[in-house]
Amino acid sequence: MAEVNKSKSNFIVAVGRRKEAVARIRLFKGTGEIIVNERPIDSYFPGATSKVRWQKPFLLTKSENSYSTTIKVSGSGKSGQLDAVIHGISRALSLADTNFRPILKKAGLLTRDPRVKERRKYGLAQKARKGKQSPKR
Repeated sequence: MAEVNKSKSNFIVAVGRRKEAVARIRLFKGTGEIIVNERPIDSYFPGATSKVRWQKPFLLTKSENSYSTTIKVSGSGKSGQLDAVIHGISRALSLADTNFRPILKKAGLLTRDPRVKERRKYGLAQKARKGKQSPKR
């Protein structure tokens, strides 16, 4: 789901997903401020490696301080949420400028990572493939 909003405030809406995480992105023309769940992105995803990862779509498209973003993310853990945010930002940027799409596509940022946790099967122990231990004698 990605669209351009035609109401009073002009912004681009996109959705990023990873595992159970869903990130709803609103991309505005602005100063480069990014808010995740009403907190600055640096406090929501702390650490240098996280910062490098969420900045990658902006660095590849050379639009670091061109867009402000508000993000609502839910589900999964912090790692899945970060991947969902990166996916959503990339989709929003590709809508903002059609020239960004090939750059982001080549970097693999527009591809949704389909790996999800395997469901538990009945008759097994706690996990998807772990069987119950049988007595030896």
